[in-house]
Amino acid sequence: MIDLELMPPLMFAGLVVFLIIGFPAAFSLAAVGLFFGFASIEMGFFAPSWLEALPLRVFNILSNDLLLAIPFFTLMGAILERCGLAEDLLEGTGQLFGKVPGGLAYAVILVGAILGAITGTVAASVIAMGMISLPIMMRYGYDMRIATGVIAASGTITQVIPPSLVLIVLGDQLGQSVGDMYAGAIGPSFLQVFLFLAFIAVVSVVAPHKVPPLPPEALAPRDWRLWWRVLKGMVPSVVLIFMVLGTIFMGLATPTEAGAMGVVGAVVLAAINRRLTWPLVREAMGTTMRITAMVIFILIGATVFSLVFQGVNGSVWIEHLLSHLPGGQTGFLIFVNIFIFFLAFFLDFFEIAFIVIPLLAGPAKNLGIDLVWFGVLICINMQTSFMHPPFGFALFYLRGIAPKEVRTRDIYWGAVPWLFLQLLLVAIVIFWPESVTYWLDRGPKVDPDTVIIDLPPPVIPDSNAVPIFQ
Repeated sequence: MIDLELMPPLMFAGLVVFLIIGFPAAFSLAAVGLFFGFASIEMGFFAPSWLEALPLRVFNILSNDLLLAIPFFTLMGAILERCGLAEDLLEGTGQLFGKVPGGLAYAVILVGAILGAITGTVAASVIAMGMISLPIMMRYGYDMRIATGVIAASGTITQVIPPSLVLIVLGDQLGQSVGDMYAGAIGPSFLQVFLFLAFIAVVSVVAPHKVPPLPPEALAPRDWRLWWRVLKGMVPSVVLIFMVLGTIFMGLATPTEAGAMGVVGAVVLAAINRRLTWPLVREAMGTTMRITAMVIFILIGATVFSLVFQGVNGSVWIEHLLSHLPGGQTGFLIFVNIFIFFLAFFLDFFEIAFIVIPLLAGPAKNLGIDLVWFGVLICINMQTSFMHPPFGFALFYLRGIAPKEVRTRDIYWGAVPWLFLQLLLVAIVIFWPESVTYWLDRGPKVDPDTVIIDLPPPVIPDSNAVPIFQ
């Protein structure tokens, strides 16, 4: 007979076995949850009525209005990936910075941040920038590891900068406003862009031969045509960013409504660039359907797993395990970030968000940790899952579109410095929480100890008074 205390670790062990075998995460979660659910009923750990809540939980997932933002932002990014906006931004910005060492790398980082703010998907950013800028970098003598690393890393800025899909999912799992998650991510987004630019600046000083400037014959004259190309890509991007993020921050639209407006804006941009065709729409809708179906199935599997896990007191086990770590909040944060960093070698960000984050929210709240700050911190950490050699998806995307002469080894080694820069940002946010909380509007700050409530003295009726009604 198995003790109740052993059920939570056994569930985790079973899930790890399924994932190592290579079984899809969504079905692994559901299979492990149902197996241990039926086993728990047989062993008397909870009544069969406990699983009767499962249909309602699945219905709540399918009727969650917030999750509608995922297909909207995915569709917006899929359309923008194919509408030519990235080409205009990269070519124009590359020409502006091309005469300085590292100019092409600066352009890739800045355009990566802009694309991240209007697409919300890593694949769109990495593929677009890789197809356009990598051949140019190779042609003009960029170090292969610097070139591949900056393209992959700049694409992952999308993970942190709003309107990131990860922030939507984390906000839902932590029970926090997506608007607050977006506002909290503003500071780390700027910090990450600064760290990336600073790294290229250091390389351009220490080893300028690795990031050479463009030769004079490759530079276009700085006349109105060059500025028109830059403005043609920049102005619509700024307008679209305001449509999506500005309306959320101003309280004019929910994330779902802002995502719908973003889709309309993406369609308009595609039409302006004369790229709006039925094949483009079909491809974008197919991509959206696949990603949305994946997210929903993972979420359904996760709710099956979490329901049974709660039934066998798994939350108590997790809370006891994490609340007694040495170092209090700092010890908890260090452990959690190391755990997620290594977990990201094997799981993508959706799987981590749906499996692990709900288990960490309770201990974090009990330790007095701001959940918005905690969510942004975890989002930055999960960003490393795209850069982990050899499993990082950004590296896979880049390998898929890179020329044959680009060696896989160079792509992997090129990702390492940027991986450390991402971890440096994790450390900065841990020791400087104001980088997140400064941007949050928490409303008026009132100290309850200073609140004085004056009540009028009670009116005591006169016992000698004559009643009105006899």
